[in-house]
Amino acid sequence: MNTYYPLSEESISLLVSICSEEKFDKNSLLLEEGAMARYYYFLKSGLIGYYNRDENGDTVYKIFFEENSFIASTSAIITNEPSKFSIIALEDCEVIKYPVVAYRELFHRHLDLALFQIHYLEKNWVVKKEPLEISLKYETAKTRYIALMQNKNLMIRLKQHHIASYLGITPTQLSRIKKEIN
Repeated sequence: MNTYYPLSEESISLLVSICSEEKFDKNSLLLEEGAMARYYYFLKSGLIGYYNRDENGDTVYKIFFEENSFIASTSAIITNEPSKFSIIALEDCEVIKYPVVAYRELFHRHLDLALFQIHYLEKNWVVKKEPLEISLKYETAKTRYIALMQNKNLMIRLKQHHIASYLGITPTQLSRIKKEIN
């Protein structure tokens, strides 16, 4: 958290007091679409996917989270509405979780936690997300695949159907792109 904004010892102590650790087996849901988001998560180990289902019931991945990532259905938390996304463990995972209500009470009382939250959201949900939204609108699946290949650690951990879903194409189309690149 201190990489986003330095926290006081008091804030750290209060935050630790509301945290707990939990393990999720591969393919376990941390949050199911349609449920209320009750926790924020910090991923200690494993790989997590954030997805929803399209009108045909197909899984569409929005983003993948690797170790040292904060994960939540942020829009559901902010609007206090059921999540439009599911969060799933794509590998066995260890997380630190902290309850939404208790955490939000803390950051309303402690400026440093509020500033952490602002800096985190700005960096990860505005600055980092904007190029992705532009690429989805203007770039081909091949170009997006080449960009995704830059994260070699992620690529070796994802199944082909995860990659195809993330790119918005079928596994057959992904095979064609891979063949063309090779």
